[in-house]
Amino acid sequence: MKLTYFGHSACLLETASHKLLFDPFLSDNPLCDVKPEDIQCDYILLTHGHADHFGDTEVIAKANDATVICNYELSSFCGSKGLKTHPMHIGGGHDFDFGRVKLTIAHHGSSYPGPDGLPIYLGEPAGILVKADNRTFLHAGDTGLFLDMQLIGEMNDIDLAMLPIGDNFTMGADDAVKAVEYLKPKRVVPCHYNTFPPIECDPKDFAAKIDDSPLVCEVHVLGSSESVEF
Repeated sequence: MKLTYFGHSACLLETASHKLLFDPFLSDNPLCDVKPEDIQCDYILLTHGHADHFGDTEVIAKANDATVICNYELSSFCGSKGLKTHPMHIGGGHDFDFGRVKLTIAHHGSSYPGPDGLPIYLGEPAGILVKADNRTFLHAGDTGLFLDMQLIGEMNDIDLAMLPIGDNFTMGADDAVKAVEYLKPKRVVPCHYNTFPPIECDPKDFAAKIDDSPLVCEVHVLGSSESVEF
């Protein structure tokens, strides 16, 4: 599989047969160098409903006739915009034509600004496990550290994990190192940092903490449109 990063938490996962787009916050993302109209995908997977993750979902889904995979409440919101959806929820898994998707716990929020500016509740946030082509990918979503990451790591042989490190709204670097200990991924891509002032940090500090620990995990610090194959 191949993962291409677009800044913040947006990425494209390419399997042998399909392209899966995660949290497509592109046009308003100062760290992203691609436009929504440049994206080709078969599915869009959303970890939660915040605007910096829902992003350009509507435009990209309609342009690609892509199915949106997410929690039930967020799926209903997408459906109200005329999008094709597949609703799921925490702990549930489903077999798609490219492989299997399972939603995991994530400790965060999930809402979208309503017409009056007040947030519309869009269900529980999630992490997303994808198993395809004999590989396992985890997009942890926006989350704090939690002990059940140990179970996720015990039950899944994770080849690549994408973990937030920006602090303030999610885990910071120290907690993300602990998450690597719990999840035991072979590789990790840090995300959700430097997009806005409250989450500014140096991802190299996170990489150095992993290197200085006894953990066996390769860190890939990616710029926008940079990729890693696994």
